[in-house]
Amino acid sequence: MDAFWEWFRWLHGATGINLAVFYDKFDRGRFASGFLMTAWLSAICIVLSVLIGIIGAWLQGSRLHTTRSIVHWYIQFFRNTPPLVQLYFFYFGIGSLLNSADASGRAVPLISNVTWAIVSLSFFAGAFNVEIFRSGVEAVPKTTLEAAESLGFSRLRAYVFIVLPLAFRISLPALTNNLVNLVKTTTLAYAIAVPEMLYVSSQIWSDELNVPEMMNMLLVCYFVLVGCLAYVMHRWERAVRVPGFGA
Repeated sequence: MDAFWEWFRWLHGATGINLAVFYDKFDRGRFASGFLMTAWLSAICIVLSVLIGIIGAWLQGSRLHTTRSIVHWYIQFFRNTPPLVQLYFFYFGIGSLLNSADASGRAVPLISNVTWAIVSLSFFAGAFNVEIFRSGVEAVPKTTLEAAESLGFSRLRAYVFIVLPLAFRISLPALTNNLVNLVKTTTLAYAIAVPEMLYVSSQIWSDELNVPEMMNMLLVCYFVLVGCLAYVMHRWERAVRVPGFGA
């Protein structure tokens, strides 16, 4: 294995291609930690945004006008403002109000930058997921819901056990596109010093002066990460496909 890493050192000396993330143990470690942070951040945001979408689609069908209005304005706010501005709003706006004092009297934030990134990105993607699931719910035939109600299902039980599974199948293609976009949007966490791939890459190229090489490394890593997600989602879509529902 050492010979494999040293080959990249030789490549640097022979050609000038400086892939320090391979031959330098310190750079390799911090780039790997950045990759894992990106993968972890993406996974958490995907789960939370899907939950927000499912709950939001349910609340859009509420009989209460106030509830529907809250969901409507949530969607409008997060769909019609840039995600970077939303991130700054949470981290600098709300985050600055949530401080405590340490033993020396210095202000210490109650919520970390990683947590704010998760909150902001989840709400951003969740707003799109609400509309995706809403369109899926509306595509389920009304006769299906009527049949469930005739069997004694409450509105909630009919949604959870009958409407949502069918709507989920219909929504999967659009959901896949939104989740892929969410993974790419995690790069914005760089702006509030979350140590994800772009952030650690900027540190490495500042030390090693190898911007082109690190940019290409980022491209390959995101291609692999997003490609794996798209592959899994497409396999899932084919596995749960029901004739007459969805593509």
